[in-house]
Amino acid sequence: MKLNNAVVLITGANRGLGLAFAQEALVRGARKVYAGARDPASVTLPGVIPVKLDVTDPADVARVAAELGDVTLLINNAGIANTGGFLAPNSVESARAHMETNFFGPLRLSQAFASVLAANGGGGIINVLSVVSWINAPVLGVYSASKSAAWGLTNGLRHELRPQKTQVLGLHVGFIDTDMARGFDAPKTPPGVIAARTLDALEAGADEVLADEVTQQVKQGLSAEPGVYLVAADA
Repeated sequence: MKLNNAVVLITGANRGLGLAFAQEALVRGARKVYAGARDPASVTLPGVIPVKLDVTDPADVARVAAELGDVTLLINNAGIANTGGFLAPNSVESARAHMETNFFGPLRLSQAFASVLAANGGGGIINVLSVVSWINAPVLGVYSASKSAAWGLTNGLRHELRPQKTQVLGLHVGFIDTDMARGFDAPKTPPGVIAARTLDALEAGADEVLADEVTQQVKQGLSAEPGVYLVAADA
């Protein structure tokens, strides 16, 4: 699909990658950009329409889907990333919180907007995934599992929505230079670069985008012997 004249809803659009998506969508000629955030007052980008949206609240999701019947592109960007592995004392609680936002959030939004997208010609969905959809290390163990689940969701949605001509794009990426990654000492890509590469891929008709070099290397390593996901990580 094309961004020119599109109507875009971005979750978690008040900062970081979500803000970069909103900026890039406007540059590419989107007719309307809805910027979802738990606190709409935190959305300050000129030219967008702030929308109160907590992706973990089913009532919020239902209300927004009922109100925004002109959406042609849904960007499931909202997410959380807390450190910790599966043997940490709070891992069960952490896993529930991660899954609620990173998996059930996109699931709720995709369910709610599937009929809206169909009515508007098919449109598209972008799910923000991660390079750690494929690999795991203790520092981000629980977070990684939630992104693996979101990858499975993305692949399933792609097949289910294909008959209504909805393009489903999965974004795999390493560290982005945002508040979420501030505590990690690793190479980071500016969010504007990632947003541009992702929307380039969408407009090219892609189903998946590997938005940086480390992600491309990891994807190649999935079929290595041993697979990259079996190799012990330092973190």
